[in-house]
Amino acid sequence: MAVHFLHTSDWHLGQFFHNHDREFEHRAFLDWLLEQIQCKQPDALLIAGDIFDVINPASSAQKQLYQFLANAHDLAPQMQILMIAGNHDSGYRLEQVEPFLGKFNAKAVGVIRRTTEGQLDLERLLVPIYDIEQHIVAWCLALPYLRSAEITGLNEHSTNHQNAIAYLHQQLIAEARTRLQPDQALILMSHAHMQGGETSDSERPIVVGHEEALSTALFDADIDYVALGHLHKPQKVGQAHIRYSGSPIPLSFSELNYQHQVVEVRIDPSQSDEQRFQYEALMIPRTVDLLRIRADLNELIEQVKALPAGEIEQLAARHFLEIEYTTSAPPPVDLRQQIEQALPPNRYRLLRISRIYPQCTDTNPQASKIDLAPPTPESLFSSLWTKMGYEPDDSVQRDFLQLLHEAQQDIDLPQP
Repeated sequence: MAVHFLHTSDWHLGQFFHNHDREFEHRAFLDWLLEQIQCKQPDALLIAGDIFDVINPASSAQKQLYQFLANAHDLAPQMQILMIAGNHDSGYRLEQVEPFLGKFNAKAVGVIRRTTEGQLDLERLLVPIYDIEQHIVAWCLALPYLRSAEITGLNEHSTNHQNAIAYLHQQLIAEARTRLQPDQALILMSHAHMQGGETSDSERPIVVGHEEALSTALFDADIDYVALGHLHKPQKVGQAHIRYSGSPIPLSFSELNYQHQVVEVRIDPSQSDEQRFQYEALMIPRTVDLLRIRADLNELIEQVKALPAGEIEQLAARHFLEIEYTTSAPPPVDLRQQIEQALPPNRYRLLRISRIYPQCTDTNPQASKIDLAPPTPESLFSSLWTKMGYEPDDSVQRDFLQLLHEAQQDIDLPQP
């Protein structure tokens, strides 16, 4: 029996981009996704983490998710919605509304729990997927973002984060095999940074045991499809069946050329290897563009004037613009005013004006960029390290990221 599902991730509902909310763009994406669900009637929708942008999302972001779940259930009542928590999410928050989710044929796996005997609770991580006739057509191994406190210290196989992750995968896959029938598929959904994945500058580094990425060797050959979340660029990792669906909208200017998509997957275990899998990238329309102008100061104003015109009435629908310019002389004090006057009216939101010094353009332009974006813990640490006169040191950076990772875990631990 074939299983048919949609793979998406990294919605980051509630994100603010240079103090502009993205609710309009997310609403357009969710409306488009509802159209796909109504048309394709899949067995399941997999959302591989980072549903929200922050651990404590605004009520408007939560409302957006729950309204989507209600609308999706109305359009495809047989479809299951399976969600896992990402590193931006609070797994406990996602799970606390479980009775509500059940009304819409939805389930969230936010944390790794233990049984009363202190063992891994594998039962909750193995979710059957049914077809319209209520036959089990697949098993989903749902692995949320793995926090050290949840998986280490079980036994001699889980003394640190790295071997605990390996042990968890081994145990979960072994348990899944005991339930798997010949005509059923195995799907693993995980929120992790895998080795070989291409990153952008908007992803918060995940450091596990001083390592930033996991090996795809964790995934047994019996796994038919690995639905990944965390990296925002849609991509395969090593093999066609191990994929990041990517984010539905660009979350930074480093993602302005990404081809955002939802992956449609069909798996028929009864077919040969060549016909067993069908993949299709469903391209997500972009409602708000990210535009960047890079020019010498002498040419900058003319390039700004040459931007496409045409007013966009709604502020939230106007395109984002950043400008980077080079000049060997001091820029005029009214440069921003000149740029704003040259811009076609009511079409763009000017987010940032940065100067790149000519002597650095061929070596490391990022080093000289004046960036007005809000600082992150990582950027503040790097800046302070450099100001103290130290040379860049990868091991120090990894240690800092590990400490940051542990601090973020502590923030999300349940209250006693």
